[in-house]
Amino acid sequence: MKDFWISCGHHLLDRNANGGLVVTDEFLKAYFARPELMPPEDACAVECRLHRELLADPRRPSGVDEIAAIADADARENWQFVLAFRDLLLRHPTLEAAYLALVRSGSIALPPLFVNQLVHVILRNALDGCDDPFVVRAAELFFRPQRIMLHEQSLLLGDEEIIGGLKMTPVLSLMSMLGAPTETQIDVLDADNAEHYWHRCDQFDMGLDFTAGTRGPAALAEAMTRWIAHLLGIDVAIEPLTQLRDAKLTWYVGLDSEATGIGDRLWRGEALDEQAAGRVLALFRLSFSDAAVVAEVVEQEPVYLITAMTPDLNLRMKPQNLLTGLPIKHLEAAS
Repeated sequence: MKDFWISCGHHLLDRNANGGLVVTDEFLKAYFARPELMPPEDACAVECRLHRELLADPRRPSGVDEIAAIADADARENWQFVLAFRDLLLRHPTLEAAYLALVRSGSIALPPLFVNQLVHVILRNALDGCDDPFVVRAAELFFRPQRIMLHEQSLLLGDEEIIGGLKMTPVLSLMSMLGAPTETQIDVLDADNAEHYWHRCDQFDMGLDFTAGTRGPAALAEAMTRWIAHLLGIDVAIEPLTQLRDAKLTWYVGLDSEATGIGDRLWRGEALDEQAAGRVLALFRLSFSDAAVVAEVVEQEPVYLITAMTPDLNLRMKPQNLLTGLPIKHLEAAS
């Protein structure tokens, strides 16, 4: 069995009888030991005491007044967020249940960093036993913003944090063999280098070919299928499409903000201009294994999933939309 994404801390968590992740003191201590929360030499006594006592007892209650007494404003904010995150996890039997409660609340007050880290570790649990590096790399889209790289006729994705503002040259197998001159390079996952993914998986430094008809969209479809099954207990089939022609868009889910806007226009019967249509990265058709779970408004129509890039060539997926946007009768929280 392949292990991957060690950085998410999944090995610090317990699991209940249903396979859900159960928070442990070790997992919480890993947050309190982060450099952002380490009191500097000139930190006030309140902050130093709080940090010391939480490392000893990470479930120790901390009141609003105690946090307000911390002298440094940045430290106060950091502690407010990390303790709100800690309390969210402690209120629920599993991390999966905590995440579902958060996304169904309609108001996510936590910074994206905490939400993405929660997605990261839950998705690691959902993909446990997966030995396909393409599926695991595609699943990075759930919690790592991507930068679009257009290379000849290919549509390639690279991690936004890794690429940054640099002009990247994707490295394909043939280019590597020929020793072609390049600028800053990023390896694109392919059949030849796929096994290298496992020892690089926590670096998030491999690109993904997301061109229609390649393994990239199919791999994302598999990751989404496992995400829905793990968190909602619903079996679905998700098929990547190369184009959307004459489809009755009875129900759709935008997998990101851009895609939601595009889906809204299509649902209203508006024609997409060339610029908007060009931002669509991938289309998927979702069908349910059990028709009894589907809301009557959809009847036998499939659900379409849309993902799109921003005008500045970024993709920021919102995996919560797969949990809150499907036309199903009952939403059962993971436990």
